[in-house]
Amino acid sequence: MPKKLPGFIGFPDKKMKPVIIPDFFFTDLLPQIDDLAELKLTVYFFWLLNEQTGELRYVRGQDLRSDEVLLESLNLDNDLRTPLAALEDALERAVARNTLLRLEVVTGEGEEELAQDWYFLNTVKGRQAVAAIRQGRLAELQAVLPEDARLQVERPNIFKLYEQNIGLMTELIAEQLRDMERTYPPDWIHEAFEIAVSRNKRALRYIQAILKRWETEGKDDEDGRSGQDSARQRKKYVPDEYSDIIQR
Repeated sequence: MPKKLPGFIGFPDKKMKPVIIPDFFFTDLLPQIDDLAELKLTVYFFWLLNEQTGELRYVRGQDLRSDEVLLESLNLDNDLRTPLAALEDALERAVARNTLLRLEVVTGEGEEELAQDWYFLNTVKGRQAVAAIRQGRLAELQAVLPEDARLQVERPNIFKLYEQNIGLMTELIAEQLRDMERTYPPDWIHEAFEIAVSRNKRALRYIQAILKRWETEGKDDEDGRSGQDSARQRKKYVPDEYSDIIQR
């Protein structure tokens, strides 16, 4: 059971530091947010950035996951998720909604490899910072990254893939998407979405059927093949349940 917090007794008399939240949040973003954990994360993110100074403002995922105040706020009534699970969902939703920009950084090699996730607010400055980092043009980066750090090739996360190509996401669909991420390689998932979109079969069960077929029958490596060969290969993997309506 979530721990019961004492009731709010009001703001103190002492001078308090203001937190800047743009009006665009209230007029355009707030009506779109339909998840309480995502809303709490978004508002908290504004406060975290307000606490920072300098041009390069971002929050590391590891800092969010160890933030006791944030985690306590995500210890929600009638929510079977742990605070950490609620945070992970909120991050995925905020990235899929384009509120936050995620930058994935890897350090080390082999068993020493360590992945980090950094989050920027999707403002002009945030977009410029991410672009500069990807192009190696941000001198400030040298102070916070080891020399062996490298950026991962960015792919749209699975929540963003779904909402951009299929439709609105529900809790049930989110759970199915997480199962797909745990079961199949990212390249398979990305290509299965591409096949579904190219055939105008924008349904999660169609994508799941493609992945299941690849899992049971194998998926040939298409590296080096011509576009025509690739198209023939994709036709081969049309799920059986759709074979009566899709020409191979």
